[in-house]
Amino acid sequence: MNTWLQVIFFSFIGSVASLAGGIYMLYGRARVARVLQKVAVPFAAGALLAAAFFDLLPEALEQAESHAVLTWTLVGFLGFFVAERGLHWFHHHHEEDAPRTSNRALIVIGDTLHNFMDGLAIGATFLVSPASGIITTLAVSAHEVPREIGDFGLLLSKGMTRKRVFMVSFFAALAGVAGAVLMFGFGEVVHLPTAILLSLTAGFFIYIAASDIIPSIHQKEDRALANTETAVLIGGTILVALLITVIHQFVAV
Repeated sequence: MNTWLQVIFFSFIGSVASLAGGIYMLYGRARVARVLQKVAVPFAAGALLAAAFFDLLPEALEQAESHAVLTWTLVGFLGFFVAERGLHWFHHHHEEDAPRTSNRALIVIGDTLHNFMDGLAIGATFLVSPASGIITTLAVSAHEVPREIGDFGLLLSKGMTRKRVFMVSFFAALAGVAGAVLMFGFGEVVHLPTAILLSLTAGFFIYIAASDIIPSIHQKEDRALANTETAVLIGGTILVALLITVIHQFVAV
């Protein structure tokens, strides 16, 4: 398959797959979807960490010196922190005393921007190889499933109908496809250094796992639940690490 088609196909499938939990909540059982969310959050952390340490960083180290890889990984970590802080500031600064419809708009805008940034990561890794692109898509999708469940529930609580929640979430998810296509096209034209792209993406993944997901496990007062989530995180890391080995064996570089 042509690499362009792979970028479009996998980023689209990943975007749609990320909506699965939210769709189940809309048209199935919300209670079951919430349970799925609790399991999906630690699994996503494991998937992101496995992608960063078993695929992205080893690939980057094959192409550049270790100090450069570590520097750009830190840049990616801090860069996404700054970007996310800006997004949170925008959301909270404009949410106070805002009408209900404005609150909904801010949620959708935030979701769209987040999906677009995920798409940039996918497009960047497809510039390296189809295998790395597919692995990144899987990790991003795993991360998006619990987040989308939360967003679906939030939009419903703001008074949106089920049909409208699905439609706006679907089009927001397509921002990931747009981000992937734009990054891949830009990289093809200007020949971006792939080691830097891999390192930045690894920093992005490590930041999400370390700052957004893992702390939520530590905050659990229910010790049994926290232990279960810890086991899921470790299991997710091992499973995705094995998948990475399989994907690199069967997907052409």
